Amino acid sequence: MDLSQVILVLVSISIPILMYLFRRKTRNGINKEKIRTLPPGSTGLPFIGESLTYLWKTQRGFQSEFFKERMEKYSSKIFKTGLFSQPIAVLCNAEGNKFLFANEGKLVKLWMSSKLDTVIPVSGKEPVAEHSKRLRSIVLPYFLKGDALRKQAGIMDAVMKQHLEKYWIGKDKVNISEMTKKYTLTLGWNIFLGITDSEEAERVLKGMEEVESAIIGARINLPQFTLNPGIKAGEIMRSEIMEIIRQKKVDVSLNPDTEKDFISNMILGVEENGDFVNDEDIASYLLALLQAAYTSVHPTICMLMKSLAELPHVYQAVLKEQMDVASSKEPGSRLMWEDFRKMKYSWNVICETLRLYSPGAGFKEAITDFTYEGYTIPKGWKIHWAGPATHKDPKYFKNPEKFDPTRFEGDGPTPYTFVPFGGGPRMCPGNEYTRLVTLTFVHHVMINFRWEKLNPNEKISNFPIAMPAQGLPVRLYPRKT
Repeated sequence: MDLSQVILVLVSISIPILMYLFRRKTRNGINKEKIRTLPPGSTGLPFIGESLTYLWKTQRGFQSEFFKERMEKYSSKIFKTGLFSQPIAVLCNAEGNKFLFANEGKLVKLWMSSKLDTVIPVSGKEPVAEHSKRLRSIVLPYFLKGDALRKQAGIMDAVMKQHLEKYWIGKDKVNISEMTKKYTLTLGWNIFLGITDSEEAERVLKGMEEVESAIIGARINLPQFTLNPGIKAGEIMRSEIMEIIRQKKVDVSLNPDTEKDFISNMILGVEENGDFVNDEDIASYLLALLQAAYTSVHPTICMLMKSLAELPHVYQAVLKEQMDVASSKEPGSRLMWEDFRKMKYSWNVICETLRLYSPGAGFKEAITDFTYEGYTIPKGWKIHWAGPATHKDPKYFKNPEKFDPTRFEGDGPTPYTFVPFGGGPRMCPGNEYTRLVTLTFVHHVMINFRWEKLNPNEKISNFPIAMPAQGLPVRLYPRKT
């Protein structure tokens, strides 16, 4: 036998074995009755499932087609597929979103790739997603209360002004992706860690990018792949955050009556709740929080800037609104909480950006067998809810590919059709954070500059998140004061 014949024989033997093992993994613990009532659909090839098709369409900006094709073939409400070696049920409509959000903690729980636990590990057997849930309950009351949000608004305004002074003013060209990454990371370090030195935050930008790439990349821990440098970057960043935590503990102990920032409130909250959480785990939680804020916000701002450059009528309406806000304030004064409430059209434009370019997808895990629309979802199965399934469904959004901020006027879209931040008990608290961060950026850029794309034909890279392929290089035209 020559080599080609040997390979052919091995492949012929391997494929049936792999198919058997995959089918056994998919149906493990599922009796025949449950198998008969599984959702319609196909789990695809052994281990690979339908991941290649899913990723191919996502990368080209057609993720909504993946859902549409299967909704038309199997069911407009639910179908099964196989993604990333997992059996997946996809709930496709507003009712499905509502069902998932209403049953958080009862039938389903948050599920994240185990790579997150590899890159940002915590002690014990509890995955970082579950561990973070406990810490989240401690810090959220502080993060979302009115006076904290008002304070954050002032911090964001100050950081953005410094950012413009350092990187925009006096420049004739900038790369928007590079600018938004620096801005969002500097802001995250300031608000979540109390680090006001922008140089300190920007120093870890490369590390944050490596952490981001590791979480979404291949699960192969070798130097030439993204996981290995991501793990190392995560270790370095967590060590630095632990030093910040230790110093904060000293500061809080020596000055108990001084005003507390986010990280100080978190440390005090852990101690007051009697919840033993070591510094390493707090550092992991904070790194996960920083990574989530960074990964979700900077692409949204980037795609927003792209849309404003391409749509003059939208640009002019946003410009007028922001100029009206600026003219109502004393020169040099900071944006206040009340100013953001005047930016209604600008927020509608941001929402339309989020609808067309959702910052991410969400997965849940069934914590018990349950039935939906007459079909059985077995315990351990993953449930995929993704914005494009409803965000680009013409049943909910007329001419879904058209950029139209007026969709969000009045009562806005039908409930549970626009879900960039999830919903229910696990609704991402970052919705208000995203609103303030993005509106602050828009306000200061709009009142200081006009811009145009240097590459009018620049394509969009859609994996893992929609972004201009070259980072959106633009030419700046300063406004006359």
